Amino acid sequence: MSFNEVIGQEEVRERLLQITSEGRLPHAIMLCGPQGVGKKALAVSFACHLLDNGTAPSKAMLGKLEHPDLHFTYPTIKLPSMGADHKPTSDDFAREWHELLMGAGPYFTMDEWMTAMGGENQQAVITAGESESLLRKLSLKSSQGGYKVSVVWLPERMNIECANKLLKLIEEPPQQTVFIMVCEEPDKLLETIRSRVQRIDVKPLPSETIAQALAERRGVSPEAAHRISRLAGGSWLRALQELQVGTENEQFLDLYMSLMRLAYQRKIRDLRKWSEVMAAFGREKQRRFLGYFLRMTRECFMYNFHQHDLVYMSEQEEQFATKFAPFVNEANILGLYDLANLAIRDIGQNANAKIVFFDFALRIIMLLLQK
Repeated sequence: MSFNEVIGQEEVRERLLQITSEGRLPHAIMLCGPQGVGKKALAVSFACHLLDNGTAPSKAMLGKLEHPDLHFTYPTIKLPSMGADHKPTSDDFAREWHELLMGAGPYFTMDEWMTAMGGENQQAVITAGESESLLRKLSLKSSQGGYKVSVVWLPERMNIECANKLLKLIEEPPQQTVFIMVCEEPDKLLETIRSRVQRIDVKPLPSETIAQALAERRGVSPEAAHRISRLAGGSWLRALQELQVGTENEQFLDLYMSLMRLAYQRKIRDLRKWSEVMAAFGREKQRRFLGYFLRMTRECFMYNFHQHDLVYMSEQEEQFATKFAPFVNEANILGLYDLANLAIRDIGQNANAKIVFFDFALRIIMLLLQK
């Protein structure tokens, strides 16, 4: 996999290449940024660059992402078939990971990964079993005489036992080992880990870059590419989602509109049914809806200022906002944000989703009354 598969991010790519050519390569790098901006693509491409020794066998192995010195760590789930004492590791899902990475490419979501693993109602984590497995792998000599590279996707999902063991690995890395972490929520990592890695921030993609990629790689017309690139908010993943018919965002818009209409009308019984619909989703999808709730609420608030350059909504979203936006104002915008963030925290802590979303809906009734 080469840097050619990365959408934009030329500045980060050049920085990675420069620190390598100048002999300043740290033993642990952490690429930080929002979802869909290309962190995973950069990490995999850079790992391949470090492992490429110029020989035909090396290029062939890297082309298939089957190089023996390339190790992937990612969140996993516990399947019913696993023993009670088994701590899931990346090796348990190596085939699914390889198929998704080679098929979809380096741009895919946690939801797609959960589907590939066969678990939608669990929360994927990186267990202590993974850190033990990684220690065994990295303790071996490099099979090709060069680097050993460990790509860690979403290290913030490590449990505390795993995080402490990985910290020891980073503090005393095996010889010629490079860790490349791909992180979306660095604040959730141990401070001791953050202090021992070189952080590189990967910024959202410019709309022009997304529009150009849509036209060149997907054959999208200039007009459609421009509209989609504005809605994407700097995320190539979101741009791809906007291309699909019947996207998840359309479902989320329906749920958002239903929630707000029922809350305004104070239909408690219907709000309870709404919360039951939400509770039936997997945890990852529930978190994504709450993220959508935050975005849509922000857009409605900005819509009130009549500054179209500051508003990023689809045609259907804007149709709803024309009437609903006045109900999102200075009196309740912070309350709505706090409420959604509290629900995100509760869902992340495995609280009862039916209770979380019913309470969420009831509190919105009170917030919509504020003017």
